Amino acid sequence: MVAGTSGIRRITRFDVSKGYDSQIAGEVVEFDIDAFIAKKEQRRMDVYCHYAVAASQLAVTDAGLDFSKEDPTRIGSNISSGIGGLETLQTQHSNLVLKGPDRCSPFMIPQMISNMAAGLVAIRFNLQGPSYCIVSACASAAHAIGMAQRHIRLGEADIMIAGGAEAAACELGVAGFGNMKALSTRNDDPTRASRPFDRDRDGFVIGEGAGVVVVEEYEHAKARGARIYCEVAGFGQSCDASHITAPMESGEAGARAMTLAMKDAQLTPGDIQYINAHGTSTPLNDKTETKVIKLAMGDAARTTMISSTKSMTGHLLGAAGGIEAAVCALAIQRGVIPPTINLENPDPNCDLDYTPNTARQVPVRAALKNSLGFGGHNVCLAFTAVS
Repeated sequence: MVAGTSGIRRITRFDVSKGYDSQIAGEVVEFDIDAFIAKKEQRRMDVYCHYAVAASQLAVTDAGLDFSKEDPTRIGSNISSGIGGLETLQTQHSNLVLKGPDRCSPFMIPQMISNMAAGLVAIRFNLQGPSYCIVSACASAAHAIGMAQRHIRLGEADIMIAGGAEAAACELGVAGFGNMKALSTRNDDPTRASRPFDRDRDGFVIGEGAGVVVVEEYEHAKARGARIYCEVAGFGQSCDASHITAPMESGEAGARAMTLAMKDAQLTPGDIQYINAHGTSTPLNDKTETKVIKLAMGDAARTTMISSTKSMTGHLLGAAGGIEAAVCALAIQRGVIPPTINLENPDPNCDLDYTPNTARQVPVRAALKNSLGFGGHNVCLAFTAVS
């Protein structure tokens, strides 16, 4: 991301030449599932769960957690998915229609349901604290991280494994989003297709993967000598209550989520150096989110650096907030703001500083992460440096 390199390419998992308007995606490549999950277990999981388990293992390893030294009743998992096991649903429905009901897998339901990622991670690490998922479309992973913070503040857990996973870049997912006219059709130029805030944007690029973080009570983390990236300082949420897919035109509800997150973190707009935008590259989202940021930030909107890393990863739907929360943590830890690539012709309605095309090395003490989902769900997370 710091290099400004796109991960978008022509879809390889299925034949997109057969009637698909959008033929590009942010596919996970060079993923060795055998390094994370035994073959027998793999067959009982949807791909989104493969990603969730692998990302959770990487997060736990990075955090240096030794679960044998922890009370399992004080550790939980909140790994969400906006869509869940869509590829399983697609495959098993095909079996039903073509081969009959007896050819549907007995593992179909646990493969498909959206809570299974959180359940599998809890089973893997014997996490007996709060464990569930939140399904709020593209706000799911941000919701999960926000609620992880709440559980710790309320004294219900010491550690939460939180984030999101998604694997909807399959035939059914690409057809469904494509027929909504939500996806970019810049098929001849995949790496330049996701172009948030650009005048020539024509839709989002579907992505897949998982983003999982370890959220831990501060004194608990210090006591075991953990490497701390940042503090999850604030969490705000709201609902547009206006339309199933389009954002509220005024941006008022989204702005309220940002304001609530800053209030929760005891921050003012002037304290924020970086906003990781939802920034989907759709005509409606980007101009509305610009309004959201202006309403919430006031005069500070003009001086705050913003970027959409979806320009490089595509839109991971329910997993997006997990990936992008990690981006905020690393921006704070490393003092670098990743760019919005492909921002060549700024939309006049999108007139803020979106960090076009080149990363910036600047100290970041506080960052916000916006996640806005179908159904009008709005989440904002606030992250701050730890002294």
